[in-house]
Amino acid sequence: MEHEILTPEERFLKGKALREKCSRNKHSEWNPSLRTWDPITILENSNIDRIPGLVSIRYQRMSQSPFTFFRGSAIIHARDLANSPVSGITVQACGDCHLLNFGGFATPERSLAFDINDFDETFPGPWEWDIKRLAVSFVLAARDLGFSKNESEDAARQAVLSYRTKMSEFSKKSLLERWYEKITIENLIEAFGKNEGVLARLRKAEKRAASRTSEKLFPKLTNLQKEKPKIKDEPPLLYHLKNKELESRKNLEGYKKSLQQDRRLLLERYELVDSAIKVVGIGSVGSRCFVALFYANGSEPLFLQIKEARRSILENPEGKSIYEHQGFRVVNGQRLMQAASDIFLGWFQSESGHDYYVRQLHDMKIAPHIESFKASDLVDYASMCGWALARAHSKTGDAAMISGYLGSKDKFDEAVVKYALSYADQVESDFKLFKKAIQANTLKIKPKKEELLDFDI
Repeated sequence: MEHEILTPEERFLKGKALREKCSRNKHSEWNPSLRTWDPITILENSNIDRIPGLVSIRYQRMSQSPFTFFRGSAIIHARDLANSPVSGITVQACGDCHLLNFGGFATPERSLAFDINDFDETFPGPWEWDIKRLAVSFVLAARDLGFSKNESEDAARQAVLSYRTKMSEFSKKSLLERWYEKITIENLIEAFGKNEGVLARLRKAEKRAASRTSEKLFPKLTNLQKEKPKIKDEPPLLYHLKNKELESRKNLEGYKKSLQQDRRLLLERYELVDSAIKVVGIGSVGSRCFVALFYANGSEPLFLQIKEARRSILENPEGKSIYEHQGFRVVNGQRLMQAASDIFLGWFQSESGHDYYVRQLHDMKIAPHIESFKASDLVDYASMCGWALARAHSKTGDAAMISGYLGSKDKFDEAVVKYALSYADQVESDFKLFKKAIQANTLKIKPKKEELLDFDI
């Protein structure tokens, strides 16, 4: 089938016309009565085939606040978003677009970029889903930090405003310009350097990033045993599996095949010497996640993170997945959305049929320490996140159509702020149910040692 070829101006008008079917004001709606399911049941069902002993750690981390609960319960929000109004424009969506899934990391050229950095749930979907989840996360984070209602609104509003204005800018650029676009630390300093607090944080982040490499991590994560380095055991967050080898030849060969030829040759110069379970994040706790240590020339370490890729929460849970390999889904989505991706990004399927994706561990990766943010810092950070999300969506979607739908006024911004406030209230209500389930011992937060080993890889 031939695609209709339209000019950017025509696509802009086509996007604007979509308001007739779904007005921008409709995005303010949140109706709890649309739920036909129990959120705690949905959460429990999401634990099927996770490592049993680690599920309690997931709940432990989620139980700290409504914000941490929101981070760990993306599947609940995804079910709610599935019933929300949409314009009808599809992009490659992040799927779990909260404010702590943005940050700095190294590009292949070893410069520091700011972008989305978590793609476990990436899937083609409505662009509105990502921006709504991002706005809600700012409201919840602001509440968690003790900021006022106005300050919470300001942070959410700035994320949406930044998304809208940047999408307008991207819509006027060529496809290749959008594809090559990166947000560097220098870009952020230029945009936000007038705020001395933000400037100091960015400069500090640059220095911190330099210490987050395999060479710097090596003495912290390993010790020598019989002249070979071995990953330290720190159960239940970092530990070895007995009689279960993730590093089988088949798994390693499968991963190598997913790499570009030059990167495959680079990896082959390293020897895999050890691997261990390593617990990361909140929502992904319980899924199979390993750190693998490779060694070259007797003194050059390389740490790779090997993480299970499960079916995306954005995909309709009924029927067969549209992806034969969930590791490929994650890697493909990351390459589509990010401005630059890790050179070791790849995937494989284990002998027991579990899908994995692979990337470097902590390669100059930095995350914001929002605990120390002032309200003005949170607003500036919201602007950064909106910018990065617009860049990612403009790369994979129709920027002119999205910009046409959004328009130059703040109708969409205010609608999403209203939604974010209402949905944040819903999250707090769900969090209370969650805490009650823990208190009633329906949900357990203390891991059993034997359950840490009871699973296949």
